[in-house]
Amino acid sequence: MDQETKELRKAGLKVTHPRMRILQIFEEADERHLTAEDIYKRLLANQEDIGLATVYRVLTQFEAAGIVMKHNFEGGQAVYELDRGKHHDHMIDVDSGKVIEFISEEIERLQHQIAERHGYVIEDHSLVLYVRPKKRK
Repeated sequence: MDQETKELRKAGLKVTHPRMRILQIFEEADERHLTAEDIYKRLLANQEDIGLATVYRVLTQFEAAGIVMKHNFEGGQAVYELDRGKHHDHMIDVDSGKVIEFISEEIERLQHQIAERHGYVIEDHSLVLYVRPKKRK
Protein backbone atom coordinates (compact mmCIF):
# COMPACT_ATOMS: atom_id res chain seq x y z
CA MET A 1 0.00 0.00 0.00
CA ASP A 2 2.96 2.27 0.67
CA GLN A 3 4.10 2.08 -2.99
CA GLU A 4 0.65 3.15 -4.22
CA THR A 5 0.69 6.14 -1.84
CA LYS A 6 4.09 7.22 -3.17
CA GLU A 7 2.94 6.87 -6.79
CA LEU A 8 -0.15 9.00 -6.20
CA ARG A 9 1.76 11.72 -4.35
CA LYS A 10 4.52 11.73 -6.98
CA ALA A 11 1.82 12.30 -9.63
CA GLY A 12 0.43 15.21 -7.61
CA LEU A 13 -2.79 13.40 -6.70
CA LYS A 14 -4.38 13.33 -3.28
CA VAL A 15 -4.45 9.88 -1.73
CA THR A 16 -8.09 8.76 -1.67
CA HIS A 17 -9.66 5.38 -1.14
CA PRO A 18 -10.93 5.02 -4.76
CA ARG A 19 -7.54 5.98 -6.22
CA MET A 20 -5.72 3.58 -3.90
CA ARG A 21 -8.04 0.67 -4.68
CA ILE A 22 -7.97 1.21 -8.45
CA LEU A 23 -4.18 1.45 -8.46
CA GLN A 24 -4.04 -1.70 -6.32
CA ILE A 25 -6.25 -3.55 -8.81
CA PHE A 26 -3.85 -2.70 -11.65
CA GLU A 27 -0.84 -3.80 -9.65
CA GLU A 28 -2.41 -7.09 -8.54
CA ALA A 29 -4.06 -8.04 -11.84
CA ASP A 30 -2.74 -10.99 -13.83
CA GLU A 31 -3.60 -9.24 -17.07
CA ARG A 32 -2.02 -5.86 -17.86
CA HIS A 33 -4.89 -4.37 -19.90
CA LEU A 34 -8.13 -3.61 -18.07
CA THR A 35 -11.32 -1.83 -19.07
CA ALA A 36 -13.12 0.49 -16.68
CA GLU A 37 -15.79 -2.20 -16.43
CA ASP A 38 -13.18 -4.84 -15.49
CA ILE A 39 -12.03 -2.62 -12.64
CA TYR A 40 -15.61 -1.88 -11.57
CA LYS A 41 -16.49 -5.60 -11.48
CA ARG A 42 -13.46 -6.31 -9.29
CA LEU A 43 -14.48 -3.52 -6.93
CA LEU A 44 -18.01 -4.94 -6.72
CA ALA A 45 -16.64 -8.43 -6.07
CA ASN A 46 -14.78 -7.00 -3.08
CA GLN A 47 -17.89 -5.13 -1.84
CA GLU A 48 -16.25 -1.76 -2.51
CA ASP A 49 -18.66 1.17 -2.67
CA ILE A 50 -17.04 2.85 -5.67
CA GLY A 51 -19.25 3.64 -8.66
CA LEU A 52 -18.48 3.23 -12.35
CA ALA A 53 -18.47 7.02 -12.86
CA THR A 54 -15.79 7.31 -10.17
CA VAL A 55 -13.75 4.58 -11.89
CA TYR A 56 -13.86 6.54 -15.17
CA ARG A 57 -12.99 9.79 -13.38
CA VAL A 58 -10.01 8.21 -11.60
CA LEU A 59 -8.77 6.58 -14.83
CA THR A 60 -8.92 9.97 -16.58
CA GLN A 61 -6.93 11.52 -13.71
CA PHE A 62 -4.41 8.65 -13.81
CA GLU A 63 -4.01 9.08 -17.57
CA ALA A 64 -3.44 12.84 -17.23
CA ALA A 65 -0.90 12.19 -14.46
CA GLY A 66 0.98 9.58 -16.51
CA ILE A 67 0.12 6.67 -14.21
CA VAL A 68 -1.82 4.75 -16.85
CA MET A 69 -1.94 4.67 -20.63
CA LYS A 70 -5.25 4.46 -22.43
CA HIS A 71 -5.55 2.43 -25.63
CA ASN A 72 -8.50 2.61 -27.99
CA PHE A 73 -7.99 -0.53 -30.01
CA GLU A 74 -10.15 -0.78 -33.11
CA GLY A 75 -13.52 -2.38 -32.57
CA GLY A 76 -13.30 -2.60 -28.80
CA GLN A 77 -13.58 -0.78 -25.53
CA ALA A 78 -10.84 1.46 -24.23
CA VAL A 79 -8.31 -0.46 -22.16
CA TYR A 80 -5.88 0.90 -19.63
CA GLU A 81 -2.48 -0.30 -18.47
CA LEU A 82 0.01 0.98 -15.93
CA ASP A 83 2.63 3.17 -17.61
CA ARG A 84 5.91 1.63 -16.54
CA GLY A 85 7.91 3.65 -19.08
CA LYS A 86 9.10 0.71 -21.17
CA HIS A 87 7.98 0.92 -24.79
CA HIS A 88 6.18 -2.06 -26.26
CA ASP A 89 3.76 -2.75 -29.10
CA HIS A 90 0.51 -4.71 -29.20
CA MET A 91 -1.19 -7.47 -31.12
CA ILE A 92 -4.95 -7.83 -30.84
CA ASP A 93 -6.55 -11.21 -31.50
CA VAL A 94 -9.56 -10.19 -33.62
CA ASP A 95 -11.51 -13.30 -32.62
CA SER A 96 -11.09 -13.13 -28.86
CA GLY A 97 -10.06 -9.51 -28.23
CA LYS A 98 -7.00 -10.74 -26.33
CA VAL A 99 -4.19 -8.15 -26.12
CA ILE A 100 -0.65 -9.47 -26.55
CA GLU A 101 2.33 -7.23 -25.81
CA PHE A 102 5.61 -7.63 -27.63
CA ILE A 103 8.96 -5.92 -28.06
CA SER A 104 10.90 -6.13 -31.33
CA GLU A 105 14.20 -4.32 -31.73
CA GLU A 106 14.08 -5.17 -35.44
CA ILE A 107 10.73 -3.41 -35.93
CA GLU A 108 11.93 -0.40 -33.92
CA ARG A 109 15.08 -0.16 -36.06
CA LEU A 110 13.09 -0.42 -39.30
CA GLN A 111 10.66 2.30 -38.23
CA HIS A 112 13.52 4.69 -37.51
CA GLN A 113 15.18 3.86 -40.85
CA ILE A 114 11.94 4.47 -42.74
CA ALA A 115 11.34 7.80 -41.00
CA GLU A 116 14.93 8.87 -41.68
CA ARG A 117 14.70 7.83 -45.33
CA HIS A 118 11.75 10.23 -45.66
CA GLY A 119 13.54 13.03 -43.79
CA TYR A 120 11.88 12.61 -40.40
CA VAL A 121 12.72 11.67 -36.84
CA ILE A 122 10.20 9.63 -34.85
CA GLU A 123 8.88 11.53 -31.84
CA ASP A 124 6.52 8.82 -30.68
CA HIS A 125 4.62 5.93 -32.19
CA SER A 126 2.13 3.23 -31.52
CA LEU A 127 2.05 -0.06 -33.37
CA VAL A 128 -0.98 -2.32 -33.16
CA LEU A 129 -1.23 -5.52 -35.19
CA TYR A 130 -4.67 -7.08 -35.59
CA VAL A 131 -4.12 -10.84 -35.78
CA ARG A 132 -6.00 -14.11 -36.06
CA PRO A 133 -4.65 -17.50 -34.96
CA LYS A 134 -3.28 -19.63 -37.77
CA LYS A 135 -5.64 -22.36 -38.89
CA ARG A 136 -4.36 -25.80 -38.00
CA LYS A 137 -4.21 -28.38 -40.76
